[in-house]
Parts: sequence; C-alpha cells; structure tokens
Amino acid sequence: MKRDHFTLPYDGGLIEKGLPQGVLHSYEKVWTHIHDDAIPASKAVADVIVDAIKHTEGRLFRLGLSTGRTPIPLYDELARRYKAGEVSFKNVEVVSIDEYYPSDPKGSKSRNHQLHEALLDKVDILEENIHIPDGSVPKDKISEYNAAFDNMARGLDLLVVGIGELGQVGFNEAGSQAKDRTRVVRLSHTSRRRQSKNFKYAMDDTPDMAITIGISTMLSAKKIILMAWGEEKAAAVKTIAEGSPVSSCPASLLQQHEHISFYVDQNAAAQLTRVVAPWLIGPCDWTRKFMRGAVVWLCQTVHKPILKLTEKDYLDNSLDELLEKFGPYDKINIDVFNDLQHTITGWPGGKPNADDSTRPVAAKPYPKTVLIFSPHPDDDVISMGGTFIRLASQGHNVHVAYETSGNVAVHDDVVLQHMDCAFQLGFADKFAEVKALIDSKVPGEPEPRALLNIKGAIRRSEARGAVRSFGLNDNTNAHFLNLPFYESGGIKKNPRTQADVDIIKQLITNLKPHMIFMAGDLADPHGTHRVCTEAALEAVEQLREEGCAWIADTHIWLYRGAWMEWELGRVDMAVPLSPDEVIKKRHAIFRHLSQKDIVPFPGEDPREFWQRAEERTQNTAHLYDELGMAEYQAMEVFLKLC
Repeated sequence: MKRDHFTLPYDGGLIEKGLPQGVLHSYEKVWTHIHDDAIPASKAVADVIVDAIKHTEGRLFRLGLSTGRTPIPLYDELARRYKAGEVSFKNVEVVSIDEYYPSDPKGSKSRNHQLHEALLDKVDILEENIHIPDGSVPKDKISEYNAAFDNMARGLDLLVVGIGELGQVGFNEAGSQAKDRTRVVRLSHTSRRRQSKNFKYAMDDTPDMAITIGISTMLSAKKIILMAWGEEKAAAVKTIAEGSPVSSCPASLLQQHEHISFYVDQNAAAQLTRVVAPWLIGPCDWTRKFMRGAVVWLCQTVHKPILKLTEKDYLDNSLDELLEKFGPYDKINIDVFNDLQHTITGWPGGKPNADDSTRPVAAKPYPKTVLIFSPHPDDDVISMGGTFIRLASQGHNVHVAYETSGNVAVHDDVVLQHMDCAFQLGFADKFAEVKALIDSKVPGEPEPRALLNIKGAIRRSEARGAVRSFGLNDNTNAHFLNLPFYESGGIKKNPRTQADVDIIKQLITNLKPHMIFMAGDLADPHGTHRVCTEAALEAVEQLREEGCAWIADTHIWLYRGAWMEWELGRVDMAVPLSPDEVIKKRHAIFRHLSQKDIVPFPGEDPREFWQRAEERTQNTAHLYDELGMAEYQAMEVFLKLC
C-alpha cells in the first residue's frame, strides 16, 4: 500500500455529522474547510475549479492564481486531471497575482517561470490567455503598466491564493490596505529571507521589490478561495478566519467578501476554536486523550493546576457535557491527573523488573533494540538527544539512521575550512581544487556532485562524533541511508520512490527493532521530515503486508523538532532531563559545527538549534509543573503511533 500522505491518529473531537453548517462555522467569519492534509484539501479545491470551468459556457473562465509552495499540490492535481481528460483549459484565462521587480520574465527564478513550470506548461491553456505581471517594464512606465494590469485583473470569476505565515496574500504584506490596487511594493527583510530559498538563500540575489495586485483588486473577484498548510500558518489562519480585519494580517481584509472560503489542513487549523475548544460549538467524542486535552485547556484558561479545578470552572467554560458523561468534577480531575502523571518516565526503554502496568513502555524485553530515524544528520540530537542519552546509558541496543545526507545544508566556507585543515595537517593540498569547484557553481543549477560528496562527508563526520559522545559505536550503530529522493543537488528534491522505501525496509529487517522513533514534524507538506516519515511508515506497512511476524512487536514513537512540540493532550511519553543531561545534549548538538553560526537555511528564527531545543523542552517541563506535576529542568515528549 503506498502511503501518499501521513496524518496523525484521531483522538476524539467535535462530532460534525448532523451539525448544521451555521453552527459548525459559528466562530468563523470566513468559513473554513479542514482536511487531513494538503493533498485532500487540494483535491477539494480542484473540484471547485474544475466544476466552475465546466459550467462556464460562451466566454472565458477568468481564474486568478498565485505561485509559491502552497498551491503546488493543487497544481499537481489540476495537471493530473487534465492529463486524464477530466478538464480542458482552452476556455480558461489565467491571471497571476504577482512577480518580482525588476525581473526577467523568462528567468528561471521569476514567478512567471514558476507558474509555467508548475501548471501552465502541463495543460492546454492558450498563450494569449495567460496574464502575468511583467517584471521587465521600465521604471518610468511601471505606474501606467500597473494601472492597466489592475483594470484587466478586476472581476475574476475565481481567485485562488495561498496565504503566508503572517497572512500575506501575493506580496501584500503587513500595512496593506483594503483600497490598495496593483502596484510595486518593497519587500520586507522577513519576506526576502523567505523568498531567498528560491535564490539559493543568497540575500544579495533576492529581489527587494515586487509587483502585486492589491486587496481591492482581489475583492473585485466574484469568488475567493484561500489556502494554508502547516503549523507555522496556524496563527494567521485563526486571525483570518476568526479575528478582526487588521492591516498587519492582509488576508484578514478579505473577510468582507461575500463569497470567500478557506481550505486548510489539520496543522494550519490547530488554533481554530472548533479544534482547540470544540465543546464551545457542539457535542464531542470524549476519548481519553481528548478529555485530557480539554482539562489541560481549562487549566490554562483559568490558570489553575488540575487538582484545584472546581465544578464552576467546568460550567463557566462550557464543559458541562464532560461533567455529565464522566463527572463529578473531582473524579475527572483525579483521572486526568493520573493519566498525565503516567506519561512521565525516566526509563524511555522500559524499566526492567518493574511493574509496567501504568508505564508508557513495557519492561520486557530488556534490553531492547531501538532504531532512531533522523531525517537530517542532526535531528536526532536536536529533537530527542536527552532520550537518546537515557536509552544508551540504560543499556539498550540503540541505532540511529540518518535518512538523508544533509549535504546541501553545508556552507561553502565550511568546506574550504575543512580543506585548509587537511592541508595544515599535512594530508593533502586540495584547497585550490575545491575552491575552483565552488566557483564553478551555476546559480539555479544543482551543485557539482563532487562538492556535494564533500559536504555529505562533513555532515557524516559530525553525526558520528555526536554518536560517540553518547558512548555508542559509530561504525556499527550509526547508519547513513542517503535516501535517493534527497540527492537532487538543490533545494527542490526528487519524488519519493520505492527505492527510498526499500533502503529503510532493509535496515528495519536487519535490526528487527522493538522501538522505532521517527520525526513527527508536519509543518511543511513538502519538507524533508514529512517525506522521510512517510517513507519509513510505508516501509513498516509493507513489512506487515509481507507477513513479517516480528513487526507486530515493534512500536513507533514520534518526536518533534526544535520549532514545535506535541500538545499535552496528545503526549504518550514524557522523558524528564536533568541539568547535566541538558548540557550533554547541548554538547552533542555542538558536534554539528557546520550547522552553527552560518547555517545556509536559517529560517525565520535567528537562534541556533540548541537554543530553540532547550527553550522548547524547558517550556514543556514548565507546563507539566503548572498542571501540578513534579518540576523538572526539561522534558522531551513523544506520541505513540502504534
């Protein structure tokens, strides 16, 4: 069975069946459609587009589109439907909403090129029906050009656009107004950093201006569809769907449109009322974890630990259904307190010769064979380094599999420093040779394979050093899988194939692990973490289908990275870390020197990985403490998938 996309297991929630739509969307100013992930959501949007095209006769169907990462699964689906003969674009006029300025329309980094590559070149649309802002218009004529483009772009039949992390639409950034029309805008530093991924993360090469249609132009469309995928957009989604229109979140200014809808995945919907507190909307399916999540929410709302909650607290916050089904309130308090308390363990591999009836991991067998999957060569220590330390020190047979080489995340200067070090040690003088290799790089093209090999070697040596710091044999217990999908030589990766899955299957078959740890980060629907996790889960599923009896005793645990953490309602295991273990974990992260200080892909958070990881784990410990649990220095938490 091919696993196209991974979603988290169902843990209870709002019972939507039979609920009137007005009630379901009662907190939303923009009705929001929540799907498991970007793929089914994109299929739903494609349904709307295809149906609208088919029902437009006698004239062109005018469709507004955006570029970027959000619409990629939508464009893939539309191209698939065209290829299958389900839709034709001959009667479609496409208006793209933005372009870098100045820019070469035929340049590989232009929005023009991106939209053609993603969709237009794959369907039968007529060239004369494509309208994309021209980034080559001279500055003395750009105002006149923008006015003409704005007039042409008004009155679209349908505008489909993704939103940014701060609620941007197109290049309408914070400060945009509802009256804005098509214009040239100066891109903020934050936006340029975000766009720099298209320019090999070279800020000097990233445009600082762009042409974009305005909010007023968008509002002139007959119908608007917004899209958002990933946890990093959850705050913006809440503002757009439920908040007040504010210029700091430009997409929220579209609330006034009479025919606007929002398509999001579960992660982007994470802060919506019907997800966070669905009991405020209607009846719920009260599973054990869902009940725990509700009580944790109540504690954080009234600022009390679990055992100090009163019946009035429950009633004042619309949790009367919970009281009716599982009350009285003091029984719920004790049940949830014990449930959460039992997630805490200092023995992540199970405590030998102990009663394990309330422990998250069974005592036997001991020792266990443990396999940690690390998408990049440092995710293991960043995300679960403390638990890694515990498992190794408590005598388990711990293996770590680095799924990708991580080669593109090594700065060229780091490579030259390593070459100089080798020369200074008297091994070889390859500095000039490697420098010439670096100088031969062509912007927008994959890096030379010889250079990628060096970068991959640097990251392997760092990972081996971190493993040794935990007392493991880096020759027998560290596995470098170099999954083929990653080896494109650039930011855009190859599609995942059975070849990736087979490599993982072979390792799992060789080790027959009792516990497998995987990355559970789903913020980016096209990211390396997601692809690696889906490949590993597919490998496990195929082994089950092939009748491997031992796989039934293999349990899968999901960790998260340095940016997000599991909600306490979902946690199955919490591993407390002592101050010394926090320092040891930090030192293991320090072994990854190529990822310190001059990381090529820094993202929006300027802090180093060890700082993000420590804040995350210390915050988790603080949350447990606030709920009435013991106070720890830090905690790493995990979700049990099976």
